[in-house]
Amino acid sequence: MADKEAGASDTGPRETAPTSAYSSPARSLGDTGITPLSPSHIVNDTDPNVSEQQTFLVVVAIDFGTTSSGYAYSFTKEPECIHVMRRWEGGDPGVSNQKTPTTILLTPERKFHSFGYAARDFYHDLDPNEAKQWLYLEKFKMKLHTTGDLTMDTDLTAANGKKLKALEIFSYALQYFKEQALKELSDQAGSDFENSDVRWVITVPAIWKQPAKQFMRQAAYQAGLASPENSEQLIIALEPEAASIYCRKLRLHQMIELSSKTVVNGYSGSDTVGAGFAQAKEHIRRNRQSRTFLVENVIGEIWSELEEGDKYVVVDSGGGTVDLTVHQIRLPEGHLKELYKATGGPYGSLGVDYEFEKLLCKIFGEDFIEQFKIKRPAAWVDLMIAFESRKRAAAPDRTNPLNITLPFSFIDYYKKFRGHSVEHALRKSNVDFVKWSSQGMLRMSPDAMNALFKPTIDSIIEHLRDLFQKPEVSTVKFLFLVGGFAEAPLLQQAVQAAFGDKCRIIIPQDVGLTILKGAVLFGLDPAVIKVRRSPLTYGVGVLNRYVEGKHPPEKLLVKDGTRWCTDVFDKFISADQSVALGELVKRSYTPAKPSQLVIVINIYSSEHDNVSFITDPGVKKCGTLRLDLTGTSSTAVPARREIQTLMQFGDTEIKATAVDIATSKSVKVGIDFLNY
Repeated sequence: MADKEAGASDTGPRETAPTSAYSSPARSLGDTGITPLSPSHIVNDTDPNVSEQQTFLVVVAIDFGTTSSGYAYSFTKEPECIHVMRRWEGGDPGVSNQKTPTTILLTPERKFHSFGYAARDFYHDLDPNEAKQWLYLEKFKMKLHTTGDLTMDTDLTAANGKKLKALEIFSYALQYFKEQALKELSDQAGSDFENSDVRWVITVPAIWKQPAKQFMRQAAYQAGLASPENSEQLIIALEPEAASIYCRKLRLHQMIELSSKTVVNGYSGSDTVGAGFAQAKEHIRRNRQSRTFLVENVIGEIWSELEEGDKYVVVDSGGGTVDLTVHQIRLPEGHLKELYKATGGPYGSLGVDYEFEKLLCKIFGEDFIEQFKIKRPAAWVDLMIAFESRKRAAAPDRTNPLNITLPFSFIDYYKKFRGHSVEHALRKSNVDFVKWSSQGMLRMSPDAMNALFKPTIDSIIEHLRDLFQKPEVSTVKFLFLVGGFAEAPLLQQAVQAAFGDKCRIIIPQDVGLTILKGAVLFGLDPAVIKVRRSPLTYGVGVLNRYVEGKHPPEKLLVKDGTRWCTDVFDKFISADQSVALGELVKRSYTPAKPSQLVIVINIYSSEHDNVSFITDPGVKKCGTLRLDLTGTSSTAVPARREIQTLMQFGDTEIKATAVDIATSKSVKVGIDFLNY
């Protein structure tokens, strides 16, 4: 009986060697490697230990946003009560202060100083020369989305141009939230709350690639929220999933429907979207002095209209990214199945800020704006705060202009820099719809403000259009618009105009807190998401019997008279394949050389589905299982040795295990995207 498979039935991953400049990583290493057992059997089952019943007293969710962040919590004995954190000091007019800006300040010695409004206000009050020594960072979360080769050493740049390790900044921020939450819990309980009593949930965009999700977990370990040994204490939740979980609890009075005729909360569709939303927000505001939200243990009315197999889209539009996720209902429990791999892109409300910055460059010159940011960093922050509150006042039916105060140091520095006034620059620039007001303000017409939103909103609509072309998405019943940017009436109107005839468009009230509240519910019941789509293809590198005419000649390796094809990618799971939470995929291998005592199994991933060799373009090594079998008695080793490899999928983390069946020796590894 042949001990090896002659050809890769599953085109497969790779060899036991680090990828190098050689055409064959395996040959360069001279390692014997593993080969699939014949027949290679695949068992898909769910690990019974997945529902580990670790008891926590409280679930704390951190919504670490691009522009603003916050936390909320619920005691496991009162899961229907979700408490949103204490209000922050120093909130801005016209901006809800239930969250705090994602801004962090470090001392000139690079020690943590403050976070949020406190960081911003302290930095603002520093003398300009002193401010240059301090390290101020804002909106830094986008770096995790935009960095293609993210590692533990990736840098961030502070406002003064100095570089810092991203991991350090993220862990400082998470540590800050940990301390705030534990202090609030201790004050409420009247005794010290231990970190071990808390299950932590951190939200990340679903479209983030695996390295970014892993980076967040590493930062949380460094901040002391959990540890690799006790990894279950921390759940990485996907933002649109969290929103989905919350939306299914909503009653009619907790949402606004942007449909033409339907009346929800007594507002008819003929009211402008903005007006209806404002009234609804007022209604909520009067009822939320307590900061505690009751989540009725029911399925909301809209949800109860959904039947087995019905689909809906969650559009999570935040500060940095827009995430589109398609879910399908599975009855009887109403579990969610991810139907279509999350898509989206960097189309958050930050795009509007970039457009404003481009407008300023057009009026005052790019050279001046760059210099001003470096020389007067605190004044630049002030200008963007002024813009933020006006940005929130933009609406489709607005007729009066929006005034943005220019900081005195902007006017002063511009005169020194150019030798003429700001007013002169505006007159010369020929920028339509932006005028200078004698009170020291930029006066923007509603059209000028709407134009700043247009590129970002167009990108979102375009992306949704592409999504609605997909056959899986053609029969969607609802579109839930969530996230901070969903508060923008301009975005609401654009989504309604483009898709109102295809499905019903629903916005939860208090839309900026939807993800936070959903993340708490997810932490209370992580099993609610049953099926996800694998974002990548995973496999291992193996040797197969060389078949003349089928395998490339450069992959031929002759060992002890046997002809092998090296670097074959043996696939565990394909990109976009459905995986159940906790699902195990098993494969059996045997060492190519039976006497081999150290067996190295390399794990590879690719965004592509059709991968044949570990040397194919886009294939990356993301893990190594090293099984050391020295010290096992030779009598216990059968001639045909079986090494079983298991991969457990479903959560944002993936774990791999290799077991030597004869001796029960095993080794585990987490898939690592940051260190390879």
